Amino acid sequence: MTFNVFKNTVLLFVLAMISCGSTSSKKDGKSIENNIPLQQVQESKNIIVGANQTESYLTLLEGKRVGIVANQTSVIFKTDSSYTHLVDSLLALNINVKKVFAPEHGFRGKADAGEHINDAIDTKTNLPLISLHGKHRKPTPEQLKGLDIIVFDIQDVGVRFYTYISTLHNVMEACAENNIPVLILDRPNPNGHYIDGPVLEPKHKNFLGMHPVPLVHGMTIGEYAGMINGEKWLTEGLKCSIKIIPVKNYTHNTSYSLPIRPSPNLPNDQSIKLYPSLGLFEGTNINAGRGTEFQFQRYGAPFLNRSFFSFSYTPIENFGAKHPKHKNTLCYGEDLQNEDLNGIMTLKWVIKAYRNTKDKSLFFNTNNFTKHAGTETLQRQIESGRSETEIKATWKKGLETFKKTRAQYLIYP
Repeated sequence: MTFNVFKNTVLLFVLAMISCGSTSSKKDGKSIENNIPLQQVQESKNIIVGANQTESYLTLLEGKRVGIVANQTSVIFKTDSSYTHLVDSLLALNINVKKVFAPEHGFRGKADAGEHINDAIDTKTNLPLISLHGKHRKPTPEQLKGLDIIVFDIQDVGVRFYTYISTLHNVMEACAENNIPVLILDRPNPNGHYIDGPVLEPKHKNFLGMHPVPLVHGMTIGEYAGMINGEKWLTEGLKCSIKIIPVKNYTHNTSYSLPIRPSPNLPNDQSIKLYPSLGLFEGTNINAGRGTEFQFQRYGAPFLNRSFFSFSYTPIENFGAKHPKHKNTLCYGEDLQNEDLNGIMTLKWVIKAYRNTKDKSLFFNTNNFTKHAGTETLQRQIESGRSETEIKATWKKGLETFKKTRAQYLIYP
């Protein structure tokens, strides 16, 4: 009886401290630091993410052996704009957390894009950290052994080649194969208000794109999980048992400023808005701001036409970019910090850079560009000199078909 009274007292204290998400004022490299419009701040404050709704899911975890798929964005927000990590919060509430599974960039979100991450022990909690971006990208039966439920809580940005949705697929598939339910704590999609880009062709399925969806899909993690099940994308049409805790006060047109970097090279709202467009440079030999403090807000290369591009910068090793493209080499390109782009992805910068590369053989990393684009066609269209308008017209049919499919799985208006 004494234990139960103590447990309930702790629970009430934590619930009293928890409120909806808001922008953090911390300047520790984890916060989104940007000049955010007042309206967007207010809309962000009204949102209550799934993790904050402990009253809706704690009973599902009590008495269970719990595994958590999490990174640095997996937090519960407090009224003073600070936050506690979900793992720490659940441990404080005597939830039996047994293991943590970490996606690309790791549990603390410090690893480079694509960097191999090893299994480890979390020094703060002494919990085993199992990497899903190392030897295994899908949990093995041995790694899932002894678990009764998996919690998935990761902030996504709504872009197909942002690998958290691939991790979601792999976790759902592994859990379906081992009869383990998945609890998804949903979060807003900062690019959830539009759909754009080429639809991935099945023959180009890879970890940067596992499903026939556009480059910008306009869905939250929870909605996307429903589509994975509903479209039978898991092996042999398996269906994972999922429970989704939806975001409160959110629609697809609600502005949301991420209070924590979702990955090392998306430091602010501007980078997240530009990422669907500049992310295609990842499949070229153009640097997209990695190795600077303005990741995905500029682009450049030593071989771009310096008489056309007056802006220049030099990438160096920094947080999240140990080996940026053209490290320690002066690059010519374009500064997009003040570019007003919202609600579309654009090809204009990729096309401009290609046209102003004298030696075209230096531009594309063909295999990697196809993985990012999800189709071989886009590179051929750019190389043949087609305009953005002409290229986008070829996406129309695929986008219309996807929108009809997507509509079946929406949780939010």
